[in-house]
Amino acid sequence: MKQSKKRESRRERAAAARVDAKSVRQAFVVNMFREFPERVFTLKQLVSASGGNSREARYIVRDVIEALIAEGVVESHGRDKYQLSMAQLPHYEGVVDMIGSGAAYVKVEELENEIYVNQRNMRNALDGDRVEVVLQRQAHREGDHPEGAIVAVLERSRKQYVGVAEVSRSAIFVHSDSRKLPMDIFFPRKEYPNVSDGDKVVFRITDWLERDKSPRGEIIDVLGKVGDNDTEMHAILAEFDLPYKFEQEILDAAEAIDGRITEADYAERRDFRDVTTFTVDPADAKDFDDALSIRLIEKGVWEIGVHIADVTHYVRPGSVLDCEAQERGTSVYLVDRTVPMLPERLSNELCSLRPDEESLCFSAVFKMNEDAEVLEEWFGRTVIYSDRRFTYAEAQARIETGVGDYAEEIGVMNRMAQTMRQRRFKNGAVSFERAEFKFILDEKGKPLGVYTKEQKEANQMIEEFMLLANRRVAEYCAYREERGRKVQRAMVYRVHDEPNEEKLIRFRDFVMRFGYQFRPTKGRAVAKAINKLVGEVKGRPEENAIQTLAVRSMAKALYTTDNVGHYGLAFKYYTHFTSPIRRYPDMMVHRLLARYLAEGKSVDKRALESQCVNASEREVIASDAERASIKYKMVEFMKDKIGEMFKGHVSGMSEWGIYVELNDTHIEGMAFLRDIEGDYYTFDEARFEVVGRMSGRRIAFGDEVWIRVKGVDMRRRTLDFELIVGKGR
Repeated sequence: MKQSKKRESRRERAAAARVDAKSVRQAFVVNMFREFPERVFTLKQLVSASGGNSREARYIVRDVIEALIAEGVVESHGRDKYQLSMAQLPHYEGVVDMIGSGAAYVKVEELENEIYVNQRNMRNALDGDRVEVVLQRQAHREGDHPEGAIVAVLERSRKQYVGVAEVSRSAIFVHSDSRKLPMDIFFPRKEYPNVSDGDKVVFRITDWLERDKSPRGEIIDVLGKVGDNDTEMHAILAEFDLPYKFEQEILDAAEAIDGRITEADYAERRDFRDVTTFTVDPADAKDFDDALSIRLIEKGVWEIGVHIADVTHYVRPGSVLDCEAQERGTSVYLVDRTVPMLPERLSNELCSLRPDEESLCFSAVFKMNEDAEVLEEWFGRTVIYSDRRFTYAEAQARIETGVGDYAEEIGVMNRMAQTMRQRRFKNGAVSFERAEFKFILDEKGKPLGVYTKEQKEANQMIEEFMLLANRRVAEYCAYREERGRKVQRAMVYRVHDEPNEEKLIRFRDFVMRFGYQFRPTKGRAVAKAINKLVGEVKGRPEENAIQTLAVRSMAKALYTTDNVGHYGLAFKYYTHFTSPIRRYPDMMVHRLLARYLAEGKSVDKRALESQCVNASEREVIASDAERASIKYKMVEFMKDKIGEMFKGHVSGMSEWGIYVELNDTHIEGMAFLRDIEGDYYTFDEARFEVVGRMSGRRIAFGDEVWIRVKGVDMRRRTLDFELIVGKGR
């Protein structure tokens, strides 16, 4: 009896021990899965990691896993392979931002940092797709990204891409020009019989099924052969989802406008036809949307009129022309062409203030003294007659020599403009006068040369009077007087917030490495310090790079109804009133000004803000397209110079290469560190130098160097240089 009880007691203790072991191993296994949610574990790994290699340990761990699978905590990934169930992880919705490797970052509104997704966890998601993503691993260090996996594609992006077609008997595969689409796209040959091998096409992705090796898409347009100038410029526009033509409905609406000036038009407008009026524009300008008038009121007092084409007289709110202009947001200026916001019937004819013609305008008229102080102002609709069209060079000649027609009037206005300019910088405006580079093109758009566009007094004269009009219109529209108090009105402002302190600290640390002083990080002292620095670097190799970094450290200018002032210009109120032919916000401002002049009530601020957001977004897209066209022409210009040597200076560097800007053309390319012969070079981030491991040779920012053009990539718009050791510093 006693022996039986002892055996039963041992069995109970053994069973209890097995229960304890199972509990311990279950807790350990669960912790393993939760600590490494992205990993797939084998049964052998889990048994070994839980501290046992016996058959019993294996049985216990298998029992634990089967229980976790039944509970939905763990998922099976084939024979004896397991992973934490996606259902156990935090789920989010976000938008995919793909990178060239095929991996991506998913932007999630609720999270501060984007979630990094490895290529193997993309689940056939593509750039711009809205996806469901699970968070598998938190970031462990500052600056790192949390990691996750995409579990479902919720909505395919409708974004369009550009690529080159490779055509076979039964299929078309398109190689995308975009780094964000690093795989070929499949199209059935029979559906696109007009596509030829080597054509550049516009397409979008329709789907990517799990069983397919390649995404499938639809071809929207065939642009032409690779390398043709029109094809490449249209490709850039298509890449940024910008239109390169007007639909016939829009053209018909523009042609239907009656451009005659009626007696009613004259009656409701202030007549400036007898006042000296002229335009000043670039030599190749086709539209003239602003003019200046001048007349002497009394000794020392002048009336200066800033006359802007009255686009909103012809383009009515809600019309097809207005909707098209709002959708485009802005004209786009590529290297070789302008893609206008409005059809040529408006931009080059009805709304162009051409010489020897009467034109309808919206004007800001100022009575000013010799010190360029505004004594009185008037805003309203006018009719003008342009006496003369000046190019900037012609106006500059009048300023420099005092000789020629209207030389006296231009001289007076230039002196006023220079006074306003000096006052503006004294008040804390930031001086960013970066060189603007232009290409000399042949009749087929091939670049033959590069030159610098100078900004002289004639340019500054026009700029200062446009700034004056923009500032005073903004001030007028901001408030109305009501029973002795100011009441705020909804208005479209062009704002530029104060610089970001963190970015300024990084900029300060950067420039101090090269011996420049830059201390302030707040307030108007920043503008003063930047202006001083700009003066110090002028003419030096590092001028362009430091100015570029200074601009990046500043806030972005944008359109909004919430006025925070314009830091860069040192204006409390500022808007865009002076270019309604090429910017939709200016049309918005014209309508608001007309409404407030007529004592109309304020408008819905929320609707206005929505239009401002769209205008800011369209402006950024247009700017990106313009830069892309410049890069393309730079690469095209260097295409026939492979193997040639050029002198330049170091304009930037990273862990993998040195950026070099050529002295003569200001074209920039990269020399990879791995290609530098005779030594192994690494990037010293602390000193911002590249150092040869054996020779100790140091290459610093701004150093003069020689390079050989190694290669060009027209599709990617990149230049590869090879650094020539033994030349330069």
